[in-house]
Amino acid sequence: MKVVVVDSSRVVAKAVSAMLEGRGHRALAFADSREALDAVRRDAEIAAVITGLETWPIDGFELCWALRLIAGSGRPLHVIAMSSLANTRNLAEALDAGADDFISKPPVPEELHARLRAAERLTRMQAELVRQARTDLLSGLLNRRAFFSGVENWSAGEDHDELGVVLADLDRFKQLNDAHGHAVGDEAIRRAGAIFSRQAVTCGGFAARFGGEEFVLALPGRGCATAANVAETLRAAIAGIRIPVRGEEVRLTASVGVSALRRGEAVAVALKRADDALYRAKTRGRDLVMIEDPPRSDAACVA
Repeated sequence: MKVVVVDSSRVVAKAVSAMLEGRGHRALAFADSREALDAVRRDAEIAAVITGLETWPIDGFELCWALRLIAGSGRPLHVIAMSSLANTRNLAEALDAGADDFISKPPVPEELHARLRAAERLTRMQAELVRQARTDLLSGLLNRRAFFSGVENWSAGEDHDELGVVLADLDRFKQLNDAHGHAVGDEAIRRAGAIFSRQAVTCGGFAARFGGEEFVLALPGRGCATAANVAETLRAAIAGIRIPVRGEEVRLTASVGVSALRRGEAVAVALKRADDALYRAKTRGRDLVMIEDPPRSDAACVA
């Protein structure tokens, strides 16, 4: 477990860190509470913070509150307040400020390790709950809500001015379900989801099952032309799927629409353009990739 230890006394912070490292934890010691908070914000692997209440320049109560805001954004994070003034008022104020637990300073090693074991159990459960809340269980991709959250994170950043959007719909999916049953339909969703997942990893994007037989892939830094190249790779991969059913092979195809989202533009507008392009692919025979009309400018990157 990766743990940040914060105390105004660097000696105390290092001593507690040494206790943790002796039990296999990775510990980072800070005497400056603002530096500690910045480290937690930057490093998503940090799962616990042990902080004194008499810290500087941000006092321990304010630090607990700031850490609780980070945890409230869907990130598992366990906060343990630590004080030599272990009275009822300090305990109540620390818990009200956002701490999950309280320990005396200097901590008793066995008590410290027991509380960290409890923290590990809780953060593992929290991480699993977050994963389930963000994941479409059949395809293994992000769900619709998590996709929009990913777009919001991209909009808040500054790395790219354009986001390619690839929207795909499995062709004649209802007929597939009616003819072969829902088990075959579920397998089709799983296999298409695996293709989108691999492409998201390859391109540094994020993919979601948007509902039913519809999938979406977001590509930071890609405009229409480069996103269309990725879309064609997806279309061809889906066309290569073969699902054995009672001695025959069921084949899949997908119609795909491509658009580009500019920073500051509503994602719904770009999705509507991609959906319109997808509809044109359907009406022109299916198993096609169509680009929004007119296409947006392209970013200088290679698909």
